[in-house]
Amino acid sequence: MMVDDVAGLRRVLQGNRVIAVVGLSASWNRPSYFAAKYMLEHGYTVIPVNPGATEILGRKCYPDLAAIPCKVDMVDVFRKPEDVMPIADAAIAIGASCLWLQLGVIHREAADKAAAAGLDVVMDHCVKIEYARLFGGLNYAGVNTRVISAKRPPCPRLPG
Repeated sequence: MMVDDVAGLRRVLQGNRVIAVVGLSASWNRPSYFAAKYMLEHGYTVIPVNPGATEILGRKCYPDLAAIPCKVDMVDVFRKPEDVMPIADAAIAIGASCLWLQLGVIHREAADKAAAAGLDVVMDHCVKIEYARLFGGLNYAGVNTRVISAKRPPCPRLPG
């Protein structure tokens, strides 16, 4: 089922605690790293999936979804849209409950296929942003704390 409403997103985030992050980068400044670290810090089990790494965030990294030896609830995808269909097929094959496609990752055919197989599908949303928005964490790392502002400071008065 396609999930895009607040109640559905809450249900998905509350019910899927083991997340395989496909395309998780070992670079601390990449969005996938930041999102995975945030979810770890909020009680989720994160399983890195990246064939080019052996360990990320202190956890063993797997080359693909089929290599993961435990049950995966959610497959979180940080890959370009043209890479999504085989990942959706693998998510179905391992019995995942949810296929989550990150911001900018849109693949209608893969989403429809996963939904038809019984998976919840979230597309073009960030798992970290949605968790923070729905469960009260938007103050994390300077967001919405008034530390970072788009407002210009007032101009200083000229002497005299």
